[in-house]
Amino acid sequence: MQRERVVVTGMGVVSPVGSTLETLWAGLISGQSGVGPVTRFDASDFPTRIAAEVHDFDPLKYVEKKEARHMDRFVQMAVAAAQDAYDDAELHDVDPERSGVAAGTGIGGMETLTEQHEILLTKGPGRVSPFFIPKMIANIAGAQVAMRFNLQGPNVTLVTACASSGSAIGDALRAIQYGEADVMLAGGSEAVLLPIAFAGFCAMKAMSTRNDDPVHASRPFDKERDGFVMGEGAGFLVLESLSHAKARNARIYAELVGYGRSADAFHVVEPHPEGRGAAQAMRRALRDADIDPNAVDYINAHGTSTQKGDLAETLAIKEVFGEQAYRLAVSSTKSVTGHLLGAAGAVELIASILAIKHQTVPPTVNLMEPSDDCDLNYVPNTPQQRPVHVVMSNAFGFGGQNAAIVAREYVS
Repeated sequence: MQRERVVVTGMGVVSPVGSTLETLWAGLISGQSGVGPVTRFDASDFPTRIAAEVHDFDPLKYVEKKEARHMDRFVQMAVAAAQDAYDDAELHDVDPERSGVAAGTGIGGMETLTEQHEILLTKGPGRVSPFFIPKMIANIAGAQVAMRFNLQGPNVTLVTACASSGSAIGDALRAIQYGEADVMLAGGSEAVLLPIAFAGFCAMKAMSTRNDDPVHASRPFDKERDGFVMGEGAGFLVLESLSHAKARNARIYAELVGYGRSADAFHVVEPHPEGRGAAQAMRRALRDADIDPNAVDYINAHGTSTQKGDLAETLAIKEVFGEQAYRLAVSSTKSVTGHLLGAAGAVELIASILAIKHQTVPPTVNLMEPSDDCDLNYVPNTPQQRPVHVVMSNAFGFGGQNAAIVAREYVS
C-alpha cells in the first residue's frame, strides 16, 4: 500500500518562554530561561521551589468566561495551542469526517481533581461540581478541540507519561499515512504545577533543588545536573496529507516522515541504563522514514537534566548513529523551557521544525562542563547556524515508553 505523504502546515504553542512561534524561537535562541520561583502556590515548605511557569496565558483570548470555568487549565492551554495552529494553517471548511484530533497528556486535569477533592472533604459530596469529571478526564482536551472545530474523524488521547504528545503526533501521522484522515490536529498539553505534583516528584528526588539559582537549574548533560525542572504548556500541529495541503495551496513547514515507539520494559521510572528502549525507538523511526542515520542533522533530545536519563539517551544516540553521533547536533530545549511533561514532545517537535525553517540549532544552555560520558555536540550555550534538513525529536516517559519522530525539509 502506498502511504500518503504527511506535511506540517500549522503550529501553535503555549510555553514558559512565549506563547507564539516567534517568542518561543526567540527564547530558545537567546537561551533566556523560563524557570523562576514558583508563584502558583506557596512552595516554601518544599525541597524544590522553582518551576517553568506560563505567565502570559489568558484563556479569555480563546474562550468565553463561562466556558473557561468549565475547563481545567490543561484543557484551556490545549484549546489555545490548537486554535493558534488552526489559524496558522489558515484552515477553512475542512471535511469534518476526514479531520481528527490526536492529543497527549501525562496526567490530565489534576488541578480540577485536587480542587474538587478538597470540596468533598470540607463541604461534602453534594457540593462537588457536576463539571468535575468532564473537566478532569485526560481525553477531554482532545474532545474539546474536536468540538471547537467540528472534527468528526479519528479522535484519540494517548497517555505515555512524558512521551504522550510525541506518541499522539505519531498516531496522527499514521492516521493520515493510511488514509483514515486528511487533516489531524495533533499535540499535547500539561498543567500540573500543584502542591500534590510537587510533593510526589520531590519524594522521588527527581527535581532540581537549585532554588537560589533557578535560571541555571535545568542543565541537561552537565556534570552538575541534579534533576528536572517542572514546566507547563501546550503545543499542537496541523498535519495534512500532501495532496490535501497542495490542493488548498497551503504553506508547508516540513514533512513528517518517520515514527518509532518502544518500551524499555525495565523500570517504573528509570530508563534502561544502556538506553535500550530509546535506541529502539530512534532506530524504528529512521527505518519508518527510510532515512540513513548519516542524513540526520539535528536531534532535539529528551534531555531532562537527570543523571541517568541524559546518560542513557547519549548511549542510545551513539548506538544508533555510530560515528554520525559526533557529527550531528544534539540539544535539549528543556534547558530553557523546563520539562513540559506530556506536552514536551509536541513543543520540542515544533522547536525542531523551526530549526529547519531558520537553519539554526537552538542551544543547550547551562552546559558548563559535560559529564564524562556525555561527549557529543550538545550545542552548549550558543546556537549553531548549520544545515538542518533532517531532524529527530525524542520523547521518553516514565514506565519506559518512548517515541521518536523524524521530520525533514519539504521538497516537492
